[in-house]
Amino acid sequence: MSSNLFRTKQVEQSILDTEEPEHALKKSLSALDLTVFGVGVIIGTGIFVLTGTVAKNNAGPAVALAFVAAGVVCALAALCYAEFASTVPVAGSAYTFSYASLGELPAWIIGWDLVLEFALGTAVVAVGWSGYVRSLMDNAGWTLPDALGGRDGAEGFGFDILAAALVLVLTAILVLGMKLSARITSLVVAVKVTVVLVVIIAGAFFIKGDNYDPFIPKSQPVAAGESLDSPLIQVMFGWAPANFGVMGIFTAASVVFFAFIGFDIVATAAEETKNPQRDMPRGILGSLFICTVLYVAVSVVVTGMQHYSRLSVDAPLADAFKATGHPWYAGFISFGAAVGLTTVCMILLLGQTRVFFAMSRDGLLPRFFSRVHPKYKTPHRPTILLGVLIAVVAGFTPLSELAALVNIGTLFAFVVVAVSVIILRRTRPDLPRAFRTPWVPVLPILSVAASLWLMLNLPTETWIRFGIWMAIGCVVYFVYGHGHSRLARGRETPAGEAVTSRRGDTE
Repeated sequence: MSSNLFRTKQVEQSILDTEEPEHALKKSLSALDLTVFGVGVIIGTGIFVLTGTVAKNNAGPAVALAFVAAGVVCALAALCYAEFASTVPVAGSAYTFSYASLGELPAWIIGWDLVLEFALGTAVVAVGWSGYVRSLMDNAGWTLPDALGGRDGAEGFGFDILAAALVLVLTAILVLGMKLSARITSLVVAVKVTVVLVVIIAGAFFIKGDNYDPFIPKSQPVAAGESLDSPLIQVMFGWAPANFGVMGIFTAASVVFFAFIGFDIVATAAEETKNPQRDMPRGILGSLFICTVLYVAVSVVVTGMQHYSRLSVDAPLADAFKATGHPWYAGFISFGAAVGLTTVCMILLLGQTRVFFAMSRDGLLPRFFSRVHPKYKTPHRPTILLGVLIAVVAGFTPLSELAALVNIGTLFAFVVVAVSVIILRRTRPDLPRAFRTPWVPVLPILSVAASLWLMLNLPTETWIRFGIWMAIGCVVYFVYGHGHSRLARGRETPAGEAVTSRRGDTE
């Protein structure tokens, strides 16, 4: 029994499964498409809000160095993702990678986690987008009825019609094809990046050198907390980070790290890429590099426009322009944020449906969801199902509750992928690898250590929620997935042994 839990799926079998006509996705994406997807999902409201907030509370002008540090941590994980995505160009990202190296149960656990995280993440972004659009509508003198403006502050019935509508429209676009999705994403990302560049260039004219003094403010210790809101490392060891000073840079890095979340979703589109061996590493690493440069540039501008101690928390960049006598930019920034969130929402939904599709194709979820549309060659069934469910969640759930979502699942995926690179290098050294992560096993080990450190800095209640969701996932696996797995229905396989069965069950 225990060996069956860690049965692995041969890489060659995973690739062959992608060629089954009823379960094959259309290959239409280029390296540019992948880079645009990466930039589209990474850059959201964080670039307009998080930069100033962290500068005020944690690092001062040295927040630029915090973004560099966070970018390095992400780069460690990105190098591991690049090797796997080019070697195993199959939908599912971390789920597929772990199935080939760690085994079925670990693969299920990470897939179960990613499905939830991407789903709720999509709902969070949709509700945030709705808030920006309503703000722009208010400026134009248009208002929605209270009952259709969302649950936050609503008395009685409340439904966020804009958030739900956005999710349903994006669902339809994803059903119609990846190339259409890529074209729309390219257009929206071009607008979003243009807004960011205008903000950077315009803000550069209002920089005052005195605002950078001191560049690294004097360290301020933080009292350790013991509540569930406190980081796990504080509750376990009584250790508390410092704000400002050199250590404040690393405290800030653990916060701004989450502004980079999203490049890993590029890996979920590996199966739909024309030349994944060449283009996946370019898309993953290229999008991460572009976003790091933009984040650092924005942080330098905002801390140069206004002294870090006077930055606002809610809208620091917009308020910094107001402080220099240019309030027009505040509306411009709100427009850029609203446009930007559109692509974030779409690509989160894309990643979520691809993980669900891959798990279904392997039999761990009903195979009904693994059939692609006969014309558009997209996984239309899981896309429609999940799109409708997320639209309902986004419409009825207050942002204050959705915002409780954190990125522990993504960090967990980083750990799994880094470990998987080491294992697959040992178990399958013969595999052709178009891109090889350098300095294995040192670099993957550094990636694991950095991810675990950031996980320990997450609130204790996050760990509790994560544990509960994983427990539910284990129950679902043993009730359904374990017995319906295509590996189980082909032949039982000892841990580490490859499976070459071409069983075509379609239950």
